[in-house]
Order: sequence, then structure tokens, then C-alpha cells
Amino acid sequence: MQLDLAGKGVLVTGASTGIGAAVAKAFAAEGALVAAHYNSSEAEARAVESAIKATGGKVWLIRGDLGKEGEAKRVVEEAVTLLGRLDVLVNNAGSLIARKPFLELDRDLYDKVLNLNVAAVIEGTQAAIPHLEKQGGGAIVNLGSIAGNNGGAPGSAIYAAAKSAIHNLTRHMATDLGAKNIRANAIAPGVITTPFHASTPPERLEFVRQSTVLGRLGAAEECAGAVLFLASDAAAGYITGQILHINGGQLMP
Repeated sequence: MQLDLAGKGVLVTGASTGIGAAVAKAFAAEGALVAAHYNSSEAEARAVESAIKATGGKVWLIRGDLGKEGEAKRVVEEAVTLLGRLDVLVNNAGSLIARKPFLELDRDLYDKVLNLNVAAVIEGTQAAIPHLEKQGGGAIVNLGSIAGNNGGAPGSAIYAAAKSAIHNLTRHMATDLGAKNIRANAIAPGVITTPFHASTPPERLEFVRQSTVLGRLGAAEECAGAVLFLASDAAAGYITGQILHINGGQLMP
């Protein structure tokens, strides 16, 4: 089956590194028009832009701090202006900000993690809905996490709670937006070898590797295919409200 993504307008948030970068490149390879959002990693974003253009793909970069109120909406509106349309929104941007034991958690970290990982997704998706409707419908793919199911690794309590919120927010989006022909799904990666895990202790990574059925950690490109599948009406037009787990068999919910 051929994915029907050529010519579609796609916004990928957090597209400078890791899963977001792999997803942006994969959409461009399918002929989509890609708006790649980034915040602090400008050099990495430029590298993604160059890689896409080198293969004939079409991409535009948009910078913005999604942890700040109003930025997610601005990024969406700028993407629509650049692309001329919006058919797919990939809410990938996120971070655990900092690792802290439970007894050291504070309101400041809570606010920062929830603002970036949850509030920005709500704000950006709200801004995207009228533009998706204009195309007769569309697809939203959110980035959840295995942490949303298992409570997260040590020091990531608030991040895990945020990703659990994303899982249930995705289900709510699907219920609320189905009548508008907008599908909402999420992927929930396990441990993927990206810059996100640069600060993860090696012994923790080894523990996870040993606990996966496939006996290895994942690659960002192994998440990109799932995002493209969920974004494609031809491939996944009757799928909504689902959380697709990509973790090598570490968790089988």
C-alpha cells in the first residue's frame, strides 16, 4: 500500500533531533510539505533542513519555545502560512527538563514539564483544528511514552505523569474531533537511542536493553514509520484514539 502523504502539509514540533528529526525526514521523503519546528538546537535543525533539501524534499524551519504560552499557536499559524495548508500535526516536542527524586519535586519543575509536554499540545492542537477542517479533516499524532504506562525511570515522575496525560488526551481528542473527520492517535516509544537519553545512566540503558524481548534499544527511524502510518488516511483511515507502543517488547499493555 502506498501512503497518501505527497503534497500534504505537515507540522512536526521538536524536529531538530531524535524522533522528531527522523519523522520530518520521513514525511519529506514521502513528498509531504514539512514545517520543522525547533527551539534551542538551531545547528541540528539546519542539518535536518539540509538533509531534506539534498534529497529534493521541501521543508521550512520554525523556531519557538513551546513552554511559553502563545508560542504553540504562533508556530501553527506560521506553519500554515509557509505551507499553504495543514493536513497533519505531529506533537513531538517534549522534555523531562530535569531528573529529580520524588521528595525533591517542586512546583517550578511541575509547571515547566506540564507546560511543554501537555499545555503546548493542547494549545497547538486547538490552533490546528480549523486548518485541518479546511482540508476536510486530518490527522494528529501525539508523542506519548512507555513512561506514561510504567511510571517512568527514577527521577522522571512528572514527565511520566505528563505522558500519561498525553495518552488520555489523545483518546479525548479522538472522541471530540471524530465528527470533524480528524483522527488522533499517539505513539508510545520505549527507550530510543536519541539525545533525549544523553543523561540516562549507562547501567539503566543496559537494564532496559536486557528487559526487551528484542534484546536491544530502539532507533528514531523505527518510530518514524509508525507516525507516517498513523498520519496516512490510506493506511490508517479507520484508526483513531489508539496508543501504538514501540518498545521492543519491553511492555505489552
